[in-house]
This record gives sequence, structure tokens and C-alpha cells, in this order.
Amino acid sequence: MSDMAPGEQGRADDERGVGSDEGAQPRLPLPLKAAETTPDRPWPVRHLAPKIADYVQRMPPVWIEGQVLDLKRWNSMCFLTLRDTDVDMSIAVTTSAANVARLGKGVGDGAHLVVHARPTYHLKRGSLAFAADEVRLVGLGELLERIEHLRRVLGSEGLFDESRKRRLPFLPAVVGLVCAQQGDAEHDVVSNARARWPAVRFEIRRVTVQGPRAVPEVSSAIAELDAHPQVEVIVVARGGGSFEDLLPFSNEALVRAAAACRTPLVSAIGHHLDAPLLDLVADLRASTPTDAAKRIVPDVAEERARISQARLRSRAALVQRLQREQTALDHWRSRPVLAQPSTLVDAHEARVTALRDGARRTLAHLLDRASTEVRGLAGHVRALSPAATLERGYAVVQREDGAVVRDPGQVAPGDPLRVRVAHGELAAQVTDA
Repeated sequence: MSDMAPGEQGRADDERGVGSDEGAQPRLPLPLKAAETTPDRPWPVRHLAPKIADYVQRMPPVWIEGQVLDLKRWNSMCFLTLRDTDVDMSIAVTTSAANVARLGKGVGDGAHLVVHARPTYHLKRGSLAFAADEVRLVGLGELLERIEHLRRVLGSEGLFDESRKRRLPFLPAVVGLVCAQQGDAEHDVVSNARARWPAVRFEIRRVTVQGPRAVPEVSSAIAELDAHPQVEVIVVARGGGSFEDLLPFSNEALVRAAAACRTPLVSAIGHHLDAPLLDLVADLRASTPTDAAKRIVPDVAEERARISQARLRSRAALVQRLQREQTALDHWRSRPVLAQPSTLVDAHEARVTALRDGARRTLAHLLDRASTEVRGLAGHVRALSPAATLERGYAVVQREDGAVVRDPGQVAPGDPLRVRVAHGELAAQVTDA
């Protein structure tokens, strides 16, 4: 009788190529190594599965940290899934109910555990699991230390710098809202925002805001709203909670997703004591969802009051300016120089008038004296003029060629003559010289 276990006996038979039926043709021996398998000489599943199980059993136990998901208790055993909080990856873990009971009531979905487990491979299901012999709950101090370390790392990358933060639009037409599927955060944001500005519209994405599904769902909702062409500001709202409940909002993947968002982001987690890292990377941190509603839209009543006040101030400033200018005009108009502007020119006008009259008198005197001189000279001219001599009865005798006859010897009998008298000329002829 063989001492080998059934699985080992089957593997040995497979390696020797022994069939299960007596008298059957012996088969070719199976390849010893995976690299030696071929389409004609494959490994059967019953041969591969034990090899994987042998390899897994040789692995040493390992300490594993993760977030609890789907914790179930069955008799004396507990079945749970440990999920990585940064990437979408998980493993199945089994442990005794006593190990979990020693941790108290704080163990449940969303809790962080560190387990010491050995990998096991189930031959029939072909699945890998981990059997934990020790389970520890990650303490609050350790979580705070991890968050602080992540804060320093992300801060050194500049994700929290004020220069990266964008101003919120004064009056967004559409607001993107990421909130819980059930809770007061949605009501607080929507009702308060619409009470302030009734025309505001919302694009709401309801997601899980705590537990292992929070990070991927919130990150996906932020990316979806960021890609929406009409959304002008995004609000991530949650109505507070315990430190453990808010851990997803300090997750590195979620923080980086918020940092990559191009639309202005408002964090309204509502936790006053310990600000999640999302508050630091957001463009604006609101203390509560209600506070976020007040930050994202203006109050229509306040804006109307401001407009009324601005109109009153503008009117008062304009009236004051007009009054000041009118006072200045009245002051200048009350001065004598402006009350009777002709005063400035009256003296000049009198002087010009006097000069004009003097000039006229002088000119008249000069003209009179010149006229007298002209008359005297005219008398002398007339007295000396040949015409005056002719007026006295004298005559001027001229030959035909115009020469004046001054001597009878200048003419001969029969020569024609012209005799010029005071009032005309006479024709004459010499009869005797």
C-alpha cells in the first residue's frame, strides 16, 4: 500500500504517464517544466493546480495592511476583503472570529487592519486567499501620521500652493454637486443656494462618501463634472462625520484627482477639528455645506441692496459735486470783474475814443491848412497861367506848324495862322507883313 497522498499519487501517475484503465496504451510522460509544455503535450488542470499550491505554500507569512470590505461572520470564522485605498485592488482574508472579536466593536466595513497571514491556494476553486492568524486595528495615531506624511509629500509638490487656487465665478449658471446618495448635504447646498439665487441650476452626482467605494466614486464624479461644458464650479459636500469616515477625503488618489480638476473646486466636508487633505487642495474650503452654498452664489437680496446703496451714493456724490461747482461759479460771478465785465474795457474805450477824436481834429486842421495853401498856389498858378493872360484879352498867334509867332518877320503874306483866344481858336491869313 502506497504512503503518498491522493494528490501526490495523481501527480506521480501523471509524471509517469500511467493511465487509469488497465491495458490502455501508456501515455507520454508530462513535461517537467512549464516552459516544456506544447499544444500536443499540455499540463492538465489537476497537474497545474498542485504545483501552484506547492509554490504558494512555500511563501512565508506576510503582514498586510488594507481597508475592510464585506466583513462576514460564519460560525467561528470571519471572511473579509482587504482593499487597497489607493488603487482598485483587493485580496480575500479568512481569520477566526476570536481574532476579530478581540479588536472590539470598531471593526467593520471601512476600518483599517493590519493582518499577519499566510497565502493559501484552493485547488478546486483555483483561487488565492490568505489565512490570518493575527489581526490588528490600525490606530488613530498611525493614521494621523500617515496623513501628515502625505500632506508633506503633496505640499512639496506644490499641490497646496495658493498660486494654484482659482477664483470662483461671481454668478455660476450651473453648479456641479458631489454628495451622498442619502443625507442632508444635498438639501443644505441646493436649498440655501436657491434661496440666495433662485436661477442657479445644479448637476448632481450622488456617490458613496465613506467606505472603500468612496475614493473611486468621488474621483469619477469630479472628473465627470469637470468635463461637463456647462459646469462652472464643483462642490464636494458631506455633512461631517468621524475621523475614520472622512479618511477617503485624505486619500492620495482623491486629492490628486481634485488637483487635476480644471473647474474651480469647493470642499465642504464639514469637519472643523481635522481638515481633510481635500480642503487643502481645493480652491475654496467651506466649513459646512450651508457655508458652501453661501460662497458659490451671491444673495439676490444683498445684491439688490448693494445696487440701491451704490445708486444712492452715486446720486449723493453727483449732487455734492454739482453743488460744489455751483458754489464756485457763484463765487466767481459775484466778483466785480465778472459782475460788470465792461468795467475792464470802459477806460480803454474812452481812451480810444479820445485818441480817435483828437486824430480827427488834427486831420481836419491839416486838411484845412493844406486846402488854404492849395487855394493860394492855385491863385498864383492862375495868375501866371497863359490862360489868365488870354482872359485879359490877349491872343496867341501860331503858324500852321504850331510855332508861336513872336515877330512879323516869321510870317509872309498868305501864310495861314491860328489865333488862340481865351475861349477858343480863330483861323487867319497874313495879308501884309
